[in-house]
Amino acid sequence: QVQLVESGGGLVQAGASLRLSCVASGGVFSSYTMGWFRQGPGQDREFVAALSGSGASTFYADSVKGRFIISRDNTKTTVYLQANSLKPEDTAIYYCAATWKVAKQAQSASAYNLWGRGTQVTVSS
Repeated sequence: QVQLVESGGGLVQAGASLRLSCVASGGVFSSYTMGWFRQGPGQDREFVAALSGSGASTFYADSVKGRFIISRDNTKTTVYLQANSLKPEDTAIYYCAATWKVAKQAQSASAYNLWGRGTQVTVSS
């Protein structure tokens, strides 16, 4: 069973950048599509980005396209989310997740069965 632990969140000003990390333990990391999701106060959990096991295919929510970059290092069993040009509306708890589904079919929370506990990102105006 894969366990996921996120880190890298924090309090930043609008326009700043953060790099979130998610370290996986157990399982064959390169076999999993990895995703990032976020949940703001009083909001549903929403898709942010997904990345295939090989790293060749990426998908982004329109709200982060061009600002966020998802990547992975399979030798370190780690997936990253580089979040640039942060906005106050990016404030949320960010979760990483893993699934056996292909990345193209993994753009909703229901596609994932393995989740981390999240890391808080707060962007002040």
